[in-house]
Amino acid sequence: MKGMSIIQAVELQRSYVMGAETIAALDRVNFEIHAGEYVAIVGRSGSGKTTLMNVIGCMDRATGGLYRLDGQDVRNLSDDELASVRNRHIGFVFQSFQLLPRSTALENVELPLVYRGIARRKRRRAAAEALASVGLAERLYHRPYQLSGGQRQRVAIARALVGSPTLLLADEPTGNLDSATERDIMGLFDALHRQGHTIVVVTHEPKIAAMCPRAIRLADGQLVFDGTGPEVAATMAAEASHRAN
Repeated sequence: MKGMSIIQAVELQRSYVMGAETIAALDRVNFEIHAGEYVAIVGRSGSGKTTLMNVIGCMDRATGGLYRLDGQDVRNLSDDELASVRNRHIGFVFQSFQLLPRSTALENVELPLVYRGIARRKRRRAAAEALASVGLAERLYHRPYQLSGGQRQRVAIARALVGSPTLLLADEPTGNLDSATERDIMGLFDALHRQGHTIVVVTHEPKIAAMCPRAIRLADGQLVFDGTGPEVAATMAAEASHRAN
């Protein structure tokens, strides 16, 4: 049985004016993601996936259609209201980690709670618990340069989780990692999914999409396939093979 709708996109559009031309980066996209789902948004460069991620993450605004996050229509929110929605509802994980280099793992993870005005002792406890949940209980006071790439991404995931977000949104989370560490991080996402977290992974790699229970594929700003991760990856592999021949 599906949980409540976390993401609802109805005829979602995002266009950009470039000189005399209007570019439709998103062209009437429709889908829903429910609580507890683990979904990849996949597509080649220029497909619209980054634009969709920015709209989903309330970092950009749609120019048409409807977008609801956790039941809230965010179209007409002010910039300050959108910033509050991002802080309280979305945990971001980035390809480049985006950790403060001079801060410890604990200090990096507690940062979203600093912006919420949470008392120091309470946020430190929450940050320590988040780091323990990703297997870094012994690395609280290490700085990023003292950590491996996989450990730095685990710190970034702990930072995304610390505020108990509605949605975990990961942008190419394994793009800077070797194959073994990639499997490790995707295994962590699997574990978080089993714990009930709602996860959206944005990727250009079919092999990453294949690891997700569901995948939404974009091409030229349109949603062209919505199915299981392995199904979507297989369609992309078949098309790549056809182009090669």
